[in-house]
Amino acid sequence: RRRAMALARQVLCVSAFLALPLARAEPIRYSVAEEAESGSLVGELAEDARLTPAQLSARRARLVSEDGRQHFRFERASGRLVVAGRLDREELCAQSATCMLPFELLLSDPLQFFRVEVSLEDINDHSPVFPEERVTFRIVETSEPGSRFPLEVAGDLDIGSNTVQEYNISPKNEHFSVSYGSRSSIDKYVELVLEKPLDREEQAEMGFSVIAVDGGSPPRSGSIEISVIILDVNDNAPKFKQEPYIGKVLENMREGSVVLTVLATDQDAGVNGDISYQISQALGQNASGFVIDPITGEIKLTKPLDFETAKMHELIVKATDGGGLSAICKVLVEVVDVNDNAPELVVSSFSSPLPENTVPGTVVALFTVRDRDSGANGKISCALQDQLFFSLRPAYKNYYELVTVSALDREETPQYILSVTAADAGSPPLTSTQTFTVDISDVNDNAPVFNQTSYTMYVRENNVPTVFVGAVSAADADVGLNAKVSYSLAAEQGPERPWCSCISVNSENGHVFVLRPLDYEHLRQTEVTVSASDAGSPPLRANVTVRLVVLDENDNAPLVLYPAQESSPASSELVPVSAEAGYLISKVVAVDADSGQNSWLSYHLLRATDPGLFSVGLQSGEVRLRRPVTERDSVKQKLLVLVRDNGKPPLSATAALSALLLKDFSDVRLPHSSPASEDQDTSLTTYLIIALVFVSLLFLISTAVLVARKVCRRKELKAGHVLYAADTLQSGLADAAAAGTLPRAYCYEISLTTGSGNSEFRFLKPILPSLPPQHCAVGQGPDEEQDFPGVPVSTEDMAPDNAGTLSAGQFNAL
Repeated sequence: RRRAMALARQVLCVSAFLALPLARAEPIRYSVAEEAESGSLVGELAEDARLTPAQLSARRARLVSEDGRQHFRFERASGRLVVAGRLDREELCAQSATCMLPFELLLSDPLQFFRVEVSLEDINDHSPVFPEERVTFRIVETSEPGSRFPLEVAGDLDIGSNTVQEYNISPKNEHFSVSYGSRSSIDKYVELVLEKPLDREEQAEMGFSVIAVDGGSPPRSGSIEISVIILDVNDNAPKFKQEPYIGKVLENMREGSVVLTVLATDQDAGVNGDISYQISQALGQNASGFVIDPITGEIKLTKPLDFETAKMHELIVKATDGGGLSAICKVLVEVVDVNDNAPELVVSSFSSPLPENTVPGTVVALFTVRDRDSGANGKISCALQDQLFFSLRPAYKNYYELVTVSALDREETPQYILSVTAADAGSPPLTSTQTFTVDISDVNDNAPVFNQTSYTMYVRENNVPTVFVGAVSAADADVGLNAKVSYSLAAEQGPERPWCSCISVNSENGHVFVLRPLDYEHLRQTEVTVSASDAGSPPLRANVTVRLVVLDENDNAPLVLYPAQESSPASSELVPVSAEAGYLISKVVAVDADSGQNSWLSYHLLRATDPGLFSVGLQSGEVRLRRPVTERDSVKQKLLVLVRDNGKPPLSATAALSALLLKDFSDVRLPHSSPASEDQDTSLTTYLIIALVFVSLLFLISTAVLVARKVCRRKELKAGHVLYAADTLQSGLADAAAAGTLPRAYCYEISLTTGSGNSEFRFLKPILPSLPPQHCAVGQGPDEEQDFPGVPVSTEDMAPDNAGTLSAGQFNAL
């Protein structure tokens, strides 16, 4: 089984390696001059790598260097490689003949590398510099022409043609000239040549400058002041045994260790043969790590050396005799590397967390390994602890990829801790470990679930805007953003459930608000669909129905339908004086737009001309006589009925009525004709015409009898009263009644309105059928005054069913 698992891992590793996108075989090379301004164009890197701007952005293109320093900047939008900051060739590459700055262009999804090398070209930005500003030569006057006096070579940090090319003497001196050249590729010299014998007695001292000029354009120069003191005798300068001196030292040697010993001899004797040594550093070198014994010439370490900082040190040793003659020797100290640096792992890219549906072969991390040691000490190997789900594969040079080799399951293992160990080949080997903590993220596979299948919320009408009425709540079984639930109203409600703009839901906590005041009389309930959506990609959602029920408030006062309060003139109810207690006078009809107990109406007598005469039904609104009518009661009674609902606080309205207390007539009204009653009036008029014709015949027959008994008949009719509607009708009716042609058991109602096109003449049943005929009279005597002169009377509701009508025109014609 172990062999099978090992074989499977090998197959997966080989497959993953074959699937790796190949890096560019040859690097992309550019060159740029040092000290170029920041933002200067180096090259069109995207075009040379055959990449589009869209690919650069989508694949997160970036620059990666081994030392972590970014000398250049890559612009994704344009694909250009530009200078990121100041580039000093001498600082980066010292005196090296070539200065190459390598780095990689790294792209993801899929992983791809482009090796880029930028050659930093030297410019003439440094002037030649002598190690010392002033040098004094003590030269015996016996020196022969052609004698040479060595100078320390002027150094120039530039290379090639930009370094020192020639030396001159300024001002011109007839005794000396300057000679320069190279003995080998690394050994250059500068010497003063005596051209003319010296005469101490003529001139004991002289001074001039030696100028070093480089080959740049324009050329730069540096100078050294030369002071010549002319001496007698000492005619032999010191000489070193060898040149140059080369020594090796381990980088871990302790302070005070002897590196090597230099030796110079002088053929002179005495003081002129005593030699002392001193050390100076070459240009661009640091000699602070060395010290020389001025007597013995031993060069020792003042501090441990570091191979990784400098592999070679160049020293200048000067030997001077007692007579002032000197010689210069170059000392080269080579630092030998030891395995004192552990490998380093530099992570370029790391992806965590990984979704649990990540496919095998996905790159989790990209890192590079390096060792500052050299040779076998700098050879590195990497290993991953035994893992069935991840493996290492080499990518490019010293780059490695950490990839998945099998499917991941967050529910089984939510986190993996991977350890990568890098070891060099030194003795003993040094190692370093990098730990990668890979979290497995959840995928959005669970939709939110509401804690109720539906919600019912209540709000009272006339609510304040944005009132809180309840909350919906949903939970998601996922984690992170996949479990973050936001709420909203579903945009489409359907035709049977139209969109309601009065409801809003808070997207964060699901609180439901009513945005505007509601009116129960217009909207009693509504339903909306609330959607809960998680923040996954793509998001999952669930819907729930929220029913909003509007509760009634007592915000509508009762409305009186009858009697109409806006009618003019107001109608009056006729009440016979003979009516008993409980007699129905009228009924107040009112409605309330509210519901429930807010619409329960009660009726109360608020004010009346005679409050003790009337009563109002508490629930029915019927206005009745509380007691029989007496002679002391006023003929015209005014009532004010209060209609009040049962709300809290209650609202009310008032209805005004008027009643006329009549002795004989139960209903007198002056109604306006209306088109709706024309048909009924026509049929009634027909009957009235027939009746009036019959009455007219009786009138003619009875005329003679009436003339004879006129005086007596008037006395018998004093107890009766008739209300005339018009003066033109009084005499006719009186004569007809006197003739005895009208039945004595009936009274007549004649209602006329000024200017009406159709008035009524109605037959009424007897109100008091037990009265004798003489009590139903037609008119009053001239000496008697009418009870209700000019009072319009309306008894439409109390008119008997068999009443007939006669138009005013027909009656006038008759």
